[in-house]
Amino acid sequence: MSHSVAARTIDWPAAQAAAGAAAQAAQALGVRVNIALVDAGGVLAGFLRMPGAPLHSVEIAIDKAYTAASFDLPTARWTEVLQSHSQAVREGLVQRPRFVAFGGGLPIVEDGYRIGAIGVSGGSEQQDEQIARAGMAALGLD
Repeated sequence: MSHSVAARTIDWPAAQAAAGAAAQAAQALGVRVNIALVDAGGVLAGFLRMPGAPLHSVEIAIDKAYTAASFDLPTARWTEVLQSHSQAVREGLVQRPRFVAFGGGLPIVEDGYRIGAIGVSGGSEQQDEQIARAGMAALGLD
């Protein structure tokens, strides 16, 4: 009898491709960002910092990816999702370490399996989200 399950996770070539495509999108937008890829468990799988990207955004990008992977939900959706919860949840969840409730983090799902997430920080929320989507598009995912 087995006491384990097989887990699918992003591999390094995919993480590298997504980060590179995201950086190209950021460059086209004229913004400098940090781009983080995490595996299905939220562990850092790839990172790219564009020269001049905000230093505080290093951790924010990583935490956006971590939040998206841990909840299987784009970080931009949290404002809406939290409205359906009690005040205690709304106030408590946003105070959790590493929890990010604004745009720029996307789960990466392949064939119905969450294999990781991408997080982008350094531009506006809309720019970060657009850049993250460019990274996903490089993988043929949306």
